[in-house]
Amino acid sequence: MPHVEPHYLRYVALGDSQTEGVGDGDDTVGLRGFADRLAEHLAHHNPAVTYANLGVRGRLARDVHAEQLAPALALRPDLATVVAGVNDLLRPGFDADEVAGHLEAMFAALTAQGARVATLTFPDPARIAPLARPLTSRATALNARIRRAARRHGVTVAETGHHPVVTDPRLWSPDRLHASPLGHQRIAAALAHAIALPNSNDDWTHPLPPPVTPSPTGWRATAAELRWAAAFLGPWIGRRLRGRSTGDGRTAKRPHLLPVQTSLGTGCGEER
Repeated sequence: MPHVEPHYLRYVALGDSQTEGVGDGDDTVGLRGFADRLAEHLAHHNPAVTYANLGVRGRLARDVHAEQLAPALALRPDLATVVAGVNDLLRPGFDADEVAGHLEAMFAALTAQGARVATLTFPDPARIAPLARPLTSRATALNARIRRAARRHGVTVAETGHHPVVTDPRLWSPDRLHASPLGHQRIAAALAHAIALPNSNDDWTHPLPPPVTPSPTGWRATAAELRWAAAFLGPWIGRRLRGRSTGDGRTAKRPHLLPVQTSLGTGCGEER
C-alpha cells in the first residue's frame, strides 16, 4: 500500500510551562516554545491548519486534567500533545501512579474522540543538575507509567528521555527547569518525528558540536551549582512553601484555534 502522510487541521497543546513555551522568548517579546514550533511545521506543509495552546506554567498534572481537557475536547482536535508531570515530580508528595492517572485520563478522552495524541518522556534530572539526584527514581517511575498508559490508548511517545543530547546544557535555560530555544526546537522535532510528519527525521537525537567553552570542573563546577541553587532552586522552594506558583493568575496564551503564523521560521526542523 502507498504511504499516506498524516494530514492535520486542528492541533491543540495541553500542558504546563514547557507547552506554554517558557524558556523560548519571554513575557515581553512573547513565548514561542515547542508547541508553537510544531504548529509552524504543520502549517508549512498545510497552511489551513489551526492551532490552540492551553498550556499554563506551574500547573500540576491534575490541574492540566481539570482545567484544560474539557476546553481541548470542545475544540475537537485531530492532533493533540499532552506534556505534564515535571511540576509534580518536583513536589515532596509525588505519586507516580496519581500523576500517570491524570495523564491517562486525558489520553483516553482525546483518543476516544478521534484525536491523534502525542506525549514524551523526561530526562534524568540529575544529568541536568547534580543536586537533583534524588529525583532520578521519580523520573524513571513516571516515564515507565507514561509508556504503559500510552500503549493502552494508542498514544505516540517521543522518547526524549534517554538520548544523551537532551542533557546538553545548551538545550536548557539557566534555571535548568525549562528548555532553551534550542531545546524547544529539539522537542518539537522529536514530536514531529514520532508522529511521522513530512520532512521529519532523527536529526534531533544527534549531539551538538563541541562547545566553544568547556563545562566547568572541580571547584568551579561546585561554585556554579551553588549559584544555581541560590538563584533558582531556593526561590522555587520558597514559592512552594508559601503555596505560590509562577502560574498564579495566568490563563492560556492561545485558547482558541487560530491560523498559524510561519514567519518565525520553517518549523521545528531549523536550529538557530
